[in-house]
Amino acid sequence: MPHSDIPLRELKKARNKVALYEASLSLIANKTFREVMLDDICRKAEVSRVTFFKYFQRKEELLVYFMRVWLTNRILEIEAEGKREFSAVRHLLNKVAEQARETPGLMPSLISFLAEMKMHPCMPELSNAEIRLLFPGHEVIAAQEPNMFALFQSCMAEANQNGRLRKHVTVDMAVTTLFTIFYGAFLSAQLYESTEIMNFYEIHLQLLEQR
Repeated sequence: MPHSDIPLRELKKARNKVALYEASLSLIANKTFREVMLDDICRKAEVSRVTFFKYFQRKEELLVYFMRVWLTNRILEIEAEGKREFSAVRHLLNKVAEQARETPGLMPSLISFLAEMKMHPCMPELSNAEIRLLFPGHEVIAAQEPNMFALFQSCMAEANQNGRLRKHVTVDMAVTTLFTIFYGAFLSAQLYESTEIMNFYEIHLQLLEQR
């Protein structure tokens, strides 16, 4: 029996949380997250409001949960494909562009929430059961809190060692610029009503990359 080593209560809790996360993703589509009703999320996940608030203090915490899952998946892909420096960064940004095509309202909602809270995502800790359900076969890496700062820093340190950073651009400057690109270039594409988000990312990466 799969997951038979996990206590039933922990497994049920994990399944409810994952169901709520997946329900919110399926409902957002072209909407902003503000337009997605909590009752609709709970109904689709077949979880009561009372149960929802046992796991999340507010609806918007599902956005940060999404970021935890999304970034962990990207790190797993980068590791599996052996991507380094700017190749790893481009992989991450390409996945943002793909996600924007699938659920256009998601990334703007996440950025809006983070700006409102004046924070970068503080990644939620996942239980062993959640990790097993979300990342089967990759539990060791998935158990570690994904850290975009550490990822960018590692990528830019490698780029610097390989002579791929522009002259006078330090690793710290590059990391700060990558965060600006990650969020800012996306918003620029939105302002221009462009679906070619990766083009906006590429324009800004030219500020850093020595070719």
